Amino acid sequence: PVWSRAFKNNTGHKAMRSFTKLLRGMWIPSILLASAAVIADEAEQAQGQNETIEEVIVQGLSSLQQRLGESGSISVIDTQTVQDVAATHPSEVLNRVPGVWINRGSGQEHLTAIRSGVYTGSGACGEFALLEDGIPLRPQGFCNINNLFELNLEQAQAVEVWRGPASAVLGGNALHGAINVISPVPERTTLGIEVGSYDFARVNAAGGFSQGGHTLGASFVGTTTNGYRDNTGYGQQKTSLAHLTEISGWAVKNQFTATLLNQETGAYVRGFEAYDDADLRSSNPNPEAFRDAWSMRASSEWVKDQWTIKPYLRRSQMTFLQHFLPGQPLEKNDQTSGGVIVDFAIDAGATQANVGGQIELMSGALNEFQEGPTVGSAFLVATRPPGLHYDYEVDSYLLAGFYNLQHSLSDSLRVLHSLRLEYLDYDYANKHIVGNTKDDGTPCGFGGCLYSRPASRTDSFTNVGARLGVEKDLSAGLLYASVSSGFRPPQVTELYRLRGGQTIADLDSERLTAFEAGFKNEAVAVAAFIERTRDFLFRDAEAFNVSDGRTRSAGVEFSGTHAVGRHELQLSATYAKHQYDFTRAATGREQIVDGNDLDSAPRWIAHAAWRMAISDTLDQELEVNRVGSYFVNAANTARYKGHYAVNWRMQWQASESTELSLRVINVLNERYADRADFAFGSYRYFPAMPRQFYLGVRMTLD
Repeated sequence: PVWSRAFKNNTGHKAMRSFTKLLRGMWIPSILLASAAVIADEAEQAQGQNETIEEVIVQGLSSLQQRLGESGSISVIDTQTVQDVAATHPSEVLNRVPGVWINRGSGQEHLTAIRSGVYTGSGACGEFALLEDGIPLRPQGFCNINNLFELNLEQAQAVEVWRGPASAVLGGNALHGAINVISPVPERTTLGIEVGSYDFARVNAAGGFSQGGHTLGASFVGTTTNGYRDNTGYGQQKTSLAHLTEISGWAVKNQFTATLLNQETGAYVRGFEAYDDADLRSSNPNPEAFRDAWSMRASSEWVKDQWTIKPYLRRSQMTFLQHFLPGQPLEKNDQTSGGVIVDFAIDAGATQANVGGQIELMSGALNEFQEGPTVGSAFLVATRPPGLHYDYEVDSYLLAGFYNLQHSLSDSLRVLHSLRLEYLDYDYANKHIVGNTKDDGTPCGFGGCLYSRPASRTDSFTNVGARLGVEKDLSAGLLYASVSSGFRPPQVTELYRLRGGQTIADLDSERLTAFEAGFKNEAVAVAAFIERTRDFLFRDAEAFNVSDGRTRSAGVEFSGTHAVGRHELQLSATYAKHQYDFTRAATGREQIVDGNDLDSAPRWIAHAAWRMAISDTLDQELEVNRVGSYFVNAANTARYKGHYAVNWRMQWQASESTELSLRVINVLNERYADRADFAFGSYRYFPAMPRQFYLGVRMTLD
């Protein structure tokens, strides 16, 4: 009746807004009560029949490869690697994958590159799809550039990384690639405690049990540190709950994830090679900066015969000080969203197919407020006034249909084809004064305020992603080739948080076309690729959001493993050129020239590891990470020289139930930059941490 009233009294986007407001207060207790009711009901039936049901429902991984086939550049980081690496930041585990370069920022912040350069700006997160159990982490158009901190990578059952356009299968935002985290379903009770440099402490706990046809599992990780640099500590907590059962022939997996981050944020240190200065590298020019964010997600997967149905709900909220902008405005944003993905499998002998669709609703909001006057030149003071800059709400709905097809031409030769059609609609409601005035309606000096608010409007985008490939089984492995296209619609901030005199951002969806050929077996994978991007979104010389840029990329990726006795050698390496394919003046007075390298796009990145079983109970790993030199501005006039970083890890199985670990990160105590950039006329860096030590114990308690 509640849902009926909401839709009876509203229509269109008003109905969605009412619906999502109801969800905010009801979806968590509803799911928990529903799960409890099912468990109680079945337990009562079992007791009434004097039976003890010990059946355990086992479900396979919600793997991308089950939907994508064997061909393509897909890497899987398994549970053991996740545990051994024991990453304190997503970059430590993801940068082991060829073609992937996660730039570490302050605390848990980061910027992402997957077979691309590193993209910046609030809408740059749309270049990559981040998923949890095959479900997008955020609604389309409302991503967060630091979204990896909302994934429980620390306790993941597996992490899947797709390199190259995946929109034909995963939808918008999977333009350059995707990262999918498989949530844990713990079977044993474990407790892990770690301590490390700079007051680092982390607790991992997990446990599960099966009874009466139900399997329940829970995982928790909590981390705290004071940080290496001044005022850069953070506290972070993540929890995952899983429930497996069978209902009327349906295999059911219910999943709930919640995350919380409270972080004191460090700013760039400025000056050429400032990361090498003993005082500057540990300083924080903006000790007042912070980021507070939380997220909750609930999903369910129902599988029966050929059907798979995945309903899901999401809620997130974030508040952070934009210390990187003059005036340091405070931004608050939140979103509530939900949807369902339906998949039907078809087995017609030589032809295997999946057909399905997705529906998603979202209600989001953003508010930006500057408390005090801007400090700086007369121009900055006049064009960046205090007060309310932006205040808007956006409702959206997404409709998508897709199919994935695999046809066997012979026992060893297959053709693959995928197609996805998406329609995305935004309903933007401006709750502030239209235009680029101050919040009292008066104009700014020097030609107008920096902040421009468009009038309320609607925008819609229709996109198609496609893939066509062929794969051939050889005695030595798999040979494949494919051509594919990807897309990503403009993000909400790119359309409605405008600058200067721009009143309307007339943007197109960014599109990418790629060709890839490769070979792989259990020990080696090699891939060569060529990519072209059009309608590339960027800020021009007037600080307007435009979508008429182009880029081109070409490269080779290699990964391999070789074992000799107790030794195992691993290598992943990428050589790629990512270049601009147009000439135009861009924001910051930079001149983009056709053929320039994209900034923050090293041509060489590599990871090498030597793992050795010293004894049956003692293992060690020595790894070397290489980041080649790269330009730090689009004009290609400033460069970072690159670096090597060496890390060492050891695990000792002291007893059947106790494992001790020791990690030394940055063994050689090298001074380098996790990220280098050039802006506002000077070099700026996020300095890497000095040598760190981490000691941990992991106990099995049952």
